[in-house]
Amino acid sequence: MAAEPCAAIPLDLARLRRSCAECSLHSLCLPAGVDGIDLGRLEAVVQRRKPLRPGESLFRLGDPLGSVYVVNEGAFKTIGNNEAGEEHVLGFHLPGELFGLDAIGSGRHRCAAVALTEARVCELPFGSLAMVASELPSLQQQLLRVMGQSADRDHDHVDVLSRRQASERIALFLHSLGERYRRIGRPADAFQLPMSRHEIALYLGLALETVSRSFSRLHEDGVIDVRGRQIRVLDTKRLHAAASGCEADNAREAMRRSRA
Repeated sequence: MAAEPCAAIPLDLARLRRSCAECSLHSLCLPAGVDGIDLGRLEAVVQRRKPLRPGESLFRLGDPLGSVYVVNEGAFKTIGNNEAGEEHVLGFHLPGELFGLDAIGSGRHRCAAVALTEARVCELPFGSLAMVASELPSLQQQLLRVMGQSADRDHDHVDVLSRRQASERIALFLHSLGERYRRIGRPADAFQLPMSRHEIALYLGLALETVSRSFSRLHEDGVIDVRGRQIRVLDTKRLHAAASGCEADNAREAMRRSRA
């Protein structure tokens, strides 16, 4: 069941700074040069929802556009169904990332958003946000920037799916995830996966067994250390090389030479 929206609540500046410290929208909420009146108008747009439990829906396929969302705590996945009615993971959304943009074109959501962990969002009613943004150029520019980041993530997903080798997909997924953590001020070489191996498999278009084997191979090769969902990158250069397909190319070249 989707969480019920809460009414807008006043936000004092100190609490806003604390709660948005790791959010990519902190410069949107606290842009340089915005006076107290404009900041108050922006704060009035933000709504806070009650925490969502793991597996709880934020919005569903076909829901009308009401708001866009920023992950405040936890993580979400967006999902759809293929022609056979099977679940397909379209994306993962981390703290500070804007999502819910899929409904802007048609006015209805083309996917569902589900909490992966206990999670909170900042809800930005789209009509109110658009009105305030039209009068605050700094806010409008920031919105365009984070929308561009969302488009970049979609492009990255297409790039992942274009890789032929499963090991490349896994390496690129971990490398990209680390870079996204770096963007919000968290370590890129030590993080906990909020999603399961099964959800990673659905996202990457791989079998669960293939994902598990690829993690194990990277672990055995000393590229990463895996402890359940805890990931520690031991060799950043080799992980990047694996994500680029260089290690697979080198292995094939070595095999060709051994046979020559």
